[in-house]
Amino acid sequence: MKGLGIRDLGLVACAGVVVACVAAAQTPQTAGGNPTAGKDLYLKYSCYACHGYDGHGGAGARLVPMQMTVERFTAYVHNPRQMPPYTEKILSDAQLADLFAYIKSLPVSPAAKDIPLLARIIGERP
Repeated sequence: MKGLGIRDLGLVACAGVVVACVAAAQTPQTAGGNPTAGKDLYLKYSCYACHGYDGHGGAGARLVPMQMTVERFTAYVHNPRQMPPYTEKILSDAQLADLFAYIKSLPVSPAAKDIPLLARIIGERP
């Protein structure tokens, strides 16, 4: 049995790069943010006071599921219409990427039909 030649090693290396690229493309992205740091910011700046601990709203808008891109989220938080502004002096773009990553990591609520008790109640309505 012969050893691998230079050409064979090159093909193996190329195949490894392709596999790594495909795996990276299939991994969910959080815009490069750190969800753990984002959670700390969510608590530090009392986002939960309006948006709830789970991001499902309250006095403030529902954040989960997050429909914005990280760029749109950052622009909105820096210059919002309905909440206090958190300018770049308060929260940097990198910090907002962390906050975005944290919000994206929060679980989405199941539909009412997927909650047994609610499904039963809905089914009992005349």
